[in-house]
Amino acid sequence: MRIVDTIPHPALQISIFQMNDKYLVKFEAAMMEQVFKFDIAEVKSIEALKQIITPDFIDAVRKRFNEMYLQYKAAF
Repeated sequence: MRIVDTIPHPALQISIFQMNDKYLVKFEAAMMEQVFKFDIAEVKSIEALKQIITPDFIDAVRKRFNEMYLQYKAAF
């Protein structure tokens, strides 16, 4: 697996990896991470992949991080 690009964001670290026939988009916030896999045959290019990662997509990821954080805090 190798990193092929990043997507700038003020609150999240967003990295794009390539592994076998997939792109992996990893979102990191504090101690949590979310990874989405995309088939290279369907996405075609990194630029096409970046068009999928819209502000709405990122907002949904951030909401999920908030839910994950609340679940983590409730565990303690």
